Amino acid sequence: MNLLNTLVDKGLRRETPTREEALAVLGTSDDDLLDVVTAAGKVRRHWFGRRVKLNYLVNLKSGLCPEDCSYCSQRLGSKADILKYTWLKPEQASEAAAAGLAGGAKRVCLVASGRGPTDRDVDRVSDTIKAIKEGNEGVEVCACLGLLSDGQAERLREAGADAYNHNLNTSEATYGDITTTHTYADRVDTVHKAHAAGLSACSGLIAGMGESDTDLVDVVFALRELDPDSVPVNFLIPFEGTPLAEEWNLTPQRCLRILAMVRFVCPDVEVRIAGGREVHLRTMQPLALHLANSIFLGDYLTSEGQAGRADLEMIADAGFEVEGTDQVTLPEHRTGGCGSHDGGGVCGTAPAGAGACAGTSSSGGCAQAEAPAGAGTAAEGAGRADGPRTDLVAVRRRGAGTDLAPNA
Repeated sequence: MNLLNTLVDKGLRRETPTREEALAVLGTSDDDLLDVVTAAGKVRRHWFGRRVKLNYLVNLKSGLCPEDCSYCSQRLGSKADILKYTWLKPEQASEAAAAGLAGGAKRVCLVASGRGPTDRDVDRVSDTIKAIKEGNEGVEVCACLGLLSDGQAERLREAGADAYNHNLNTSEATYGDITTTHTYADRVDTVHKAHAAGLSACSGLIAGMGESDTDLVDVVFALRELDPDSVPVNFLIPFEGTPLAEEWNLTPQRCLRILAMVRFVCPDVEVRIAGGREVHLRTMQPLALHLANSIFLGDYLTSEGQAGRADLEMIADAGFEVEGTDQVTLPEHRTGGCGSHDGGGVCGTAPAGAGACAGTSSSGGCAQAEAPAGAGTAAEGAGRADGPRTDLVAVRRRGAGTDLAPNA
């Protein structure tokens, strides 16, 4: 396919594909799927070889969130039967993180439910960061605490944090449909704060919420504009007790096309398969390693993941290797610090007229490209031949916040 040859050439040169090209990837047929994976895999291997970075989540504070994000089992009004607990002590969080590090994780992601941290919360997390880094040489720590106030990113950086995660989740045009208690612009502002403090910015999306192909392309181009070093791609886990419990819009093939599109748009960025890979990719997970160079090990915040040993076996069986703490994840041109990339402009320089997708949360200001004929929406294209796999959604009952050993 001429499209795929063009996208590979652009990816190897760190050039921006057009929105029409990105939309066309999402609109490819299942007959062409392996060709799409092969093409995106060439770009992935060029920048990241066959390395897979392992990340491990520690949920510092679970449930009881005042925000109303429709996709989240911890949201205000959620009836999901998840674990609920207040802040873990630093030693408890460090003990939870140790399991992931023993399993080969290179980065520990510290997450807390809530709108954003108080200054006291930042102190708690700072103590936790120091506890994890003591005796764990080379470990990276990423904080994910919600919306940041002025000065908080700097304090986390001083405490030893390497990165900060705050996802855009969906396009600016549709953001108000999934959350009303904060805005898209609030999220953009927090990513900017992380950048300004010298933290490695981590920001991604959630697919499967009923969005259109255009919405997916909009959010990925918006992420490119924000220039994060890592882009986690979540696939909605439709928890019972949340407003999106019936949104089963994804197939393994759809997930692979989404990951390929993200890789083409952000060729030299750490693309991470995040929540929902076991639920939606299922037996196709090994193919996704040809597109993404990073995954979470074991369980997630409120749901159970694949067994950690199974993750490691999958990586080895697929011909990949776990990235060590002595290896640098990002290509050399991206390792000079956030925002200091050269003029090649990947995940930071959108083409003229592409639209910044930042600033106003409800204006729908992103440039809207038309989807190719037959591409449809996520829901239309999913073709749920086997029906919803609710049996694959398991609430986490082990690890952080429990007396049971974690899954790592």
